[in-house]
Amino acid sequence: MSEHRRKPPQPQGGGRAAARRGQPGSSPGRRAAPRGATGSPADSYGSSSYGTGSAGSGGEERAYGSRAEARRAAQRGSRRKAADNTGPGGRRGGPGGPAGPGRGRGRATAAPGKKRIIDYPRSEKYGWRRWVPSWKLVSGMFIGFIGSLVAVAGIGYAMVSVPDVAKTAQAQNNVYYWSDGSVMVATGGEVNRQIINYADIPKEMRYAVISQENKTFETDSGVDPNGIARAVFNMARGGQTQGGSTITQQYVKNAMLDDQSQTISRKFKEIFVAIKVGATQKKETIMAGYLNSAYFGRGAYGLQAASRAYFNKDAKDLDPGQCAFLAAMLKGATYYDPAGATSLDPAATPDNNKKRALAQMQDTLDKMVKYGHLDPAERARYKTLPNVQNPRSNSRLSGQIGYLVDLAKSYLVNNSDKTHVTADKLQQGGYRIHTTFDKKKVKALEAAVTNVQKANIKPKQRPKTDTHVQFGGASVDPATGAIKAIYGGEDATKHFTDNADATGAQVGSTFKPFVLAAAMKWGVRNPDLGPEQAQDERTPVSPKSFYSGQNKLKIKNYDRSVWTDKDGKEWLQTNDGNESVNPPTYKIDLREAMQYSVNSAYVQLGMDVGLDKVKETALDAGLLKSSLASANYPSFSIGTSDPSAIRMAGSYATFAASGKQNDPYSVEKVESKDGEVFKHEAQPKDAFEAKVADNVTDVLRTVVEKGTGTNAQLPGREVAGKTGTTDGNKSAWFVGYTPQLSTAISMFRLDDDASNKKRTFLEMYGTGGQEKIHGASFPAEIWHDYMAAALKGAPVMTFPTPEPIGEVLNAPTPTPTPSVTQSQTQSPSPTPSPSQTSPSPTPTPSQTCNNWGWKCDTTGGTNTGGADGGTTPTPTVTDTTGTGGTTRGNGNGGGGFFGGQTG
Repeated sequence: MSEHRRKPPQPQGGGRAAARRGQPGSSPGRRAAPRGATGSPADSYGSSSYGTGSAGSGGEERAYGSRAEARRAAQRGSRRKAADNTGPGGRRGGPGGPAGPGRGRGRATAAPGKKRIIDYPRSEKYGWRRWVPSWKLVSGMFIGFIGSLVAVAGIGYAMVSVPDVAKTAQAQNNVYYWSDGSVMVATGGEVNRQIINYADIPKEMRYAVISQENKTFETDSGVDPNGIARAVFNMARGGQTQGGSTITQQYVKNAMLDDQSQTISRKFKEIFVAIKVGATQKKETIMAGYLNSAYFGRGAYGLQAASRAYFNKDAKDLDPGQCAFLAAMLKGATYYDPAGATSLDPAATPDNNKKRALAQMQDTLDKMVKYGHLDPAERARYKTLPNVQNPRSNSRLSGQIGYLVDLAKSYLVNNSDKTHVTADKLQQGGYRIHTTFDKKKVKALEAAVTNVQKANIKPKQRPKTDTHVQFGGASVDPATGAIKAIYGGEDATKHFTDNADATGAQVGSTFKPFVLAAAMKWGVRNPDLGPEQAQDERTPVSPKSFYSGQNKLKIKNYDRSVWTDKDGKEWLQTNDGNESVNPPTYKIDLREAMQYSVNSAYVQLGMDVGLDKVKETALDAGLLKSSLASANYPSFSIGTSDPSAIRMAGSYATFAASGKQNDPYSVEKVESKDGEVFKHEAQPKDAFEAKVADNVTDVLRTVVEKGTGTNAQLPGREVAGKTGTTDGNKSAWFVGYTPQLSTAISMFRLDDDASNKKRTFLEMYGTGGQEKIHGASFPAEIWHDYMAAALKGAPVMTFPTPEPIGEVLNAPTPTPTPSVTQSQTQSPSPTPSPSQTSPSPTPTPSQTCNNWGWKCDTTGGTNTGGADGGTTPTPTVTDTTGTGGTTRGNGNGGGGFFGGQTG
């Protein structure tokens, strides 16, 4: 082997890598040319394509740079060129260049990386540092963002204009339609507003608003950044929107009635307008603009209109107390107007609103003193609410239309989560509102009430008994819950409370059907078990069950212990007229007890079932919890609660619909200029099994056919219903239904003329020329006249045949045939007067006393049971047909059980 091919000795101390590191001047490239290469033929044999250490002519070992080093060098942007080949071909290898025998595999030199405009992720960094932006990048983006905001703000500021107060509060019409599609009324387009100058605004009014709304008004820029941020954040996440935080922002909001959409873009527009107003307008101009455009309730926009609506004086003449009062109205007149606004919210009663208004007024006056705007001595003069006049007629629609529109508004606002119509949106107008009201039925109900009232109520002839007499009524479709008609009062511009919606009048014995339904649905408790076990072990009750009809019955708990109140007093339940039923056993079945409105039987039945279950049943039928009295007293079962006529008609409609309950509603559909906003969808609930509801209906049919409700009979139609009269004769009701329509009629005397006086129910003894008013008299007469007209031409429908239900409880044991002595005990009883007698054959004394004994035992005494359920008439069919003589509505007759159909 030739010498130049002999393998050179290996370097000491670490092998090839060490040898390479030890070679001075070696190239950092991938493969460096052999040191000392001469280009001679002999040298070419000292290297191969991938040689790693062959000696050249000089005996030196060739060195190569590592690939990792080359890659890192390229990434740093400082890649170096590999050592040049000495061959003329530019390749590593022998002296002959490309043709030489020692040709090598050289690599091309990498071009430097192109510099990026935004170096992110950062190319020269590794690991987490690669993803951290440089300070140049961060600062550049921040400057760009701020510049964009300034540009947008500048454009927005330039595009908006300062509002013109003369163009504010121009609401559009709301058009209301009858159920047949014809127009009922268009309202909302005319705005009660008068613009006054800043000089005519009392300083106390200005400072009342400043102290309560925006104490920094006179020095701030017109916008509240924190309030803006909260509002934008809430809207962005779909939460409740907020109004302007400063007086300037509130003024701008009032002025933007053409765009009240709850969007971020509108909010930004409002902000830009507020900024421009704050920068370009004087504070005096802003304050005048706000007080001339703000809504104070009662249809009044602006301070001057509000001053006239509440005090009938010019704004410049307002005293500090009146100014503080009007500042409270800006919080929302629905809840602060002393006249109340129950049509918009049942919680907005006159009493509640007075309390809220007084508290708000006092708080405003205290802040005025605190901030130095009112002298403490002057402030001390205003400790009570100022005298406020009743709502003026120009703020409401007249007649029944006013009540109908208020009821539709109330439904929309109280159900805004479904209707998407708020009080503010409704105020701005532009809606087409399709109601459930039937024009024919509304007129028929008004005519029925008016005719009875004019014929019988004579306030000039009988001022002590016939003044303050009021009626209310409502009619509901059992299949859907649609309110077809209401009677709210004489005129919405004269009588401000809607008597169909809320009166506070107790319903008396019309509550008894809920007791019967509870007994059939839940059953009575086992008297031999403890309270917890008895709740689970119950016996459903049949209408054929027997209970005591004794007057002054000592009421017991379900376990037969005597019921006592917190003071240890027993409850002795009386019947109307202080009459006992069927001595000596006093037993009467539940159908007949309902037929003649016997209180004692249903009070004890309620105790056996449990008043909690009676209450639950009433709620299931459709009454509102807020209208129900305390269920801690036995009298709860005979109507100490005060539901509205609408809810009573709706709850009886549940029985008519075989247990399907629909909440009463007054609006079918709402449309805006952009299309449909809301459409009612019926969602009936299963309140009772059909056999429960149908059995209640069957029992109530008996009331109309031969009980206290015969005045409500409609020839050729099946009718079910119940009369009701309350303790002290302060209200009377008739609630009844056919399969396709349920109607409630109420009558009461209510002294509510003075706005600052507490509403007081008055007795009706002697009213209408009658000794006592019962549900069987005027209310049943109105019900009959209305229903006859409302159902004229409608198909005749029948109620379902009820399935048997429950067990017969307390059935009497058979007794021997009554002796002559027993039958003769009736003879001392007073004989009915000719006006009370029936053309039917009069029953013999033995029939009357043996079957019922209505006059066999008269205990006398007072009614300690609270509300009485109505007078109980003679139980026999022949006596009950003598309904109050020959005069319509004169149902009391001579009183007592022989006095005709009352209750």
